[in-house]
Amino acid sequence: MNDSSPHPRAGGPLPATTSDEDTVAVRTRVWCTAVMITVSAFMCLVQTSFAATRYINNPVNAMYVWFIASSLLAFAFPFLLLARDKHPEPVFWICCAVILIFPYDPMLMLMALTSLIARRRGRQRIIRAIVAATLVGVWGQMRDTLRPFNSSMWQSAIFIKPDSDVASGHAVMLEGRPTIIATAVVVELIAVLIAILAGLYIRSRVQLDEAATKTQAISDYAVSLHRNLTDQQLADAIAAEAHDTLAHSLSLIALNASALQGEARAFIQLADATNPHETGQMLTPELRNQASLIEEKSEEIRRQSAGALDEAHSIIGMLRHPQQARQQLAPAPQTSMTRPSLDALINDARSAGMRINTWIDIQQLSDLDEGTGKIAYRAIQEGLTNARRHAEGEPVSVEVTMNPGNGIHIHISNPMKRGLSAPNEREVPSATDGNGLAGLTARVQTAGGTCRYGHDDHHVFHLDVAMPWIACQADRMKP
Repeated sequence: MNDSSPHPRAGGPLPATTSDEDTVAVRTRVWCTAVMITVSAFMCLVQTSFAATRYINNPVNAMYVWFIASSLLAFAFPFLLLARDKHPEPVFWICCAVILIFPYDPMLMLMALTSLIARRRGRQRIIRAIVAATLVGVWGQMRDTLRPFNSSMWQSAIFIKPDSDVASGHAVMLEGRPTIIATAVVVELIAVLIAILAGLYIRSRVQLDEAATKTQAISDYAVSLHRNLTDQQLADAIAAEAHDTLAHSLSLIALNASALQGEARAFIQLADATNPHETGQMLTPELRNQASLIEEKSEEIRRQSAGALDEAHSIIGMLRHPQQARQQLAPAPQTSMTRPSLDALINDARSAGMRINTWIDIQQLSDLDEGTGKIAYRAIQEGLTNARRHAEGEPVSVEVTMNPGNGIHIHISNPMKRGLSAPNEREVPSATDGNGLAGLTARVQTAGGTCRYGHDDHHVFHLDVAMPWIACQADRMKP
């Protein structure tokens, strides 16, 4: 009566009246269901055939019609077991009623009992089912033993002497009726016990598999936590090393640049204060221009070192606080490409003293994917930041075109300050490039776009970003 395999069920809805805590996900095998239906139908037919023996000679009798109907229904009732997976309790009680009404063997009810115990945990529910199964099963067997010997399966098939003439009506029993009744009751009680044990076994196997699955999930989660902890420890070590070396080196560069700038300024002041008639020497215009250029370069190096130091501290903070970094990098109303955020970005830059000329043509911005919109926003932000750092005081032109037909195109240009250098144009950054324009190029390429930057022959720096239009998830799901 093992009716199912002890493997977790793949899926399927559960009855609305049964809580998840009381339900055991048992997966039923097709071959097992076929065996159960066949065996229960056979046992119902066997006991019905014995009970109908005394009415064969009188086909006009109503009981004859009743047993014919019972024999036909014996092929139909076992198919109730098909519903035991989703509704084991109703199936069990219906089977109990079938055994009480029709002259069937209790095997059908016992199989339903096994299915109920295997699939439900409620103690009161199981106790009620066991008591009912015991009473109905005992009644079914006693009903058979109380019939005449030629209509009783127990008497005609089990306790009759082998050489008895059943047709003559003078059969000899091996034991008396009390013994036959007692034997039938004991056998039925043993059958009920086997059904209970089979259901408990199936349930325990499923629960064991569920526990093993949960244990494995917890183990995998613990491994993931350990890996994350190890990664975080490594990130902390890298952050500490970067703080001790990179930040220190950048600070020294800025300090040395300041010292060089001071030396150049002092050289110019000393030359201006020296009387050429007394020394006979005079600072030539070429040397003065070179000294001024050294001063400007030193100031630029100091300013770039300070900016790089700020970026290094920002990266170190991200390494030490990855959760905050994820929140900063995730799409947000302030960093996504929306009209208010774009207006705020440009207005903030103008408030900081930048002169910005804009040409913006944006259509259907609400249909743009958030991740793509954030990259576009970061491109404009990085372009303005780069212009502010390397071309302070110079006018900046910002052109933004975004629509589903032509995609996304961002162009930012600004004249370069005299004597200052800018990054060379390139399409593919190296793996060691971290942030700034190189990092922006990597992010644009992940979105399927291109990012070019560099200066032209007229000493104008250009940043050009082109990306395909990617619709948001809701728009992609529309037919």
